[in-house]
Parts: sequence; C-alpha cells; structure tokens
Amino acid sequence: MGRGDREMVETHTIQLQTEGRSHIIDITSRVKEIVERSKIDSGIVTIFVKASTAALMINENEAGLLSDFSALMEDLVPQGRNYKHDLKWGESNAHSHLRSILTGHSLTIPLVGKKLTLGTWQQIFLIDFDIRPRTREVVIQIIGEKEGA
Repeated sequence: MGRGDREMVETHTIQLQTEGRSHIIDITSRVKEIVERSKIDSGIVTIFVKASTAALMINENEAGLLSDFSALMEDLVPQGRNYKHDLKWGESNAHSHLRSILTGHSLTIPLVGKKLTLGTWQQIFLIDFDIRPRTREVVIQIIGEKEGA
C-alpha cells in the first residue's frame, strides 16, 4: 500500500445560533468530537467561519478575559462611528466587519494522535460581531494521514 492510501481530507460543518453583538461561543468540544470521530490520526485541522461579521480565536475560557476582549474590540473599533460602509448600505454593522478583519476567520491547529495540540487553557471560540442574531456555519477540515493504512 503506498503513501497516498493513507492521505485523507475530511470536511465537516457545524451550525450555531448566535445572539450577535460580540456573542462568544466556546466550540472546542464540538471540534474535538469531530476530530475523535475522524478517520485521520495526524495532520492539521483548519476551522473557518463562513461570515464576514464573525471570527474565530483561541484563548482561555475565563469570563473576565472574554469581557476584556469585548471591551478591547469596542475601544479599537467602536460601534456608532460614521463608517463609510454604514452610509453606503444603510446598516450599522461596519464595526462588525472591521472587528472580524482584526480577529480573523480561520484557525489551523496541528493534530497528533487524534488530539488537537491545544495548550492546557486554550479553547476555540466563535465570536459573532454582527448587530443581530444569526445562524453561523463553521467548516472544519481535517487534512492528514490515518495510521497503519
């Protein structure tokens, strides 16, 4: 059996209902569950949110820190400023787009022995910066090899 017989790609999606307004959801357990059910043992896991007003991040799941993060985003990109995007479209979510640009839409995590290589306190979060509740789709793609194939 050649090396190509061990190389695989799996793609999964999860849908999440958000509240908007910097709603932060810990999705670590959902991603770990998908990885554990996967046929892939080692490689990389890419997580991508299909939304221009949402983002992903890795950090500690501590209420004070998450509150500080929301305050930081408000300081850096305040809601209610005269953004050109809001003027063009008559919406008030330009700050949501800009915050997601700063935070990012994807993450890549090494996978070793069917385990994400997250640090002790690291968790995976979806942040919905938009101004209203949304259904968000997150794509989880696992690329790697299965052992012993």
